[in-house]
Amino acid sequence: MKNPRHKDLKGKVVVVTGGGGILCSTIALGLAEQGAKLAVLDLKKEPAEVVAEQINKAGGEAIAVQADVLNQESLQTACDAVTAHFGACDILVNGAGGNHPSGTTSNPHLHEDDLKNAIEGVKTFFDLDIGAIQFVFNLNFIGTLLPTQIFSRGMVGRTGCSVLNISSMNAFIPLTKIPAYSGAKAAVSNFTQWLAVHFSKVGIRVNALAPGFFLTDQNRTLLTKENGELTQRGKTIIDQTPMGCFGEPEDLVGTTLWLCSDQSKFVTGIVVPIDGGFSAFSGV
Repeated sequence: MKNPRHKDLKGKVVVVTGGGGILCSTIALGLAEQGAKLAVLDLKKEPAEVVAEQINKAGGEAIAVQADVLNQESLQTACDAVTAHFGACDILVNGAGGNHPSGTTSNPHLHEDDLKNAIEGVKTFFDLDIGAIQFVFNLNFIGTLLPTQIFSRGMVGRTGCSVLNISSMNAFIPLTKIPAYSGAKAAVSNFTQWLAVHFSKVGIRVNALAPGFFLTDQNRTLLTKENGELTQRGKTIIDQTPMGCFGEPEDLVGTTLWLCSDQSKFVTGIVVPIDGGFSAFSGV
């Protein structure tokens, strides 16, 4: 491991949900480089094991734990395993989340002809599947609330503890076509502020990252073609991003370290855009 810049993170027990994914695995690696002890949680244990092994091979300390962020019993079992191995959780990163195609419209705008001349496979707002919408909302919002209930209980009354949620640009201004995901991430941002106030007297800080556009396994086919060129949606996003590029997973690490370390000990209840200027640009 490299020489840590945030020495107060050394020895901290950090739990990262969704830790097997591209973005959260990078966050986990960044925290491990500071000497934190990582519990990498994921619905599927195999990707979590890959990340934990990478950390351990680099000289850090990590374990992989299977956990379903929508199941209290599963989360409690995971919490017991983390506590038995490392001790109580100091920092929780709520990284699990995602979208569902059945909660997504086919087109950005509704036109009368869409209803008069319905085309098979083309979904309007009226065709959205309520089950998919509930899944997206639950995964992103309830999947943030439940792990916090389980892992933050042991933080109460201790020093240097915090929760870091993962919101999105969609929470500020909803993107076209993805109402379920946008609404769920808006709920995460609101919950971050609410919980920061609620926990303010017991020594737990609560903040969130709001990533802009990063290429991940979930959105790669939406934003790029097989030959690597941008899709029309990908081009629109780049045109609306002043820095003119997608984010790299490593771009999330610096803000994560700041919000999790004592350098931000008087910071709570904020949602930080990491978006290449997307949220600052009017399009004109």
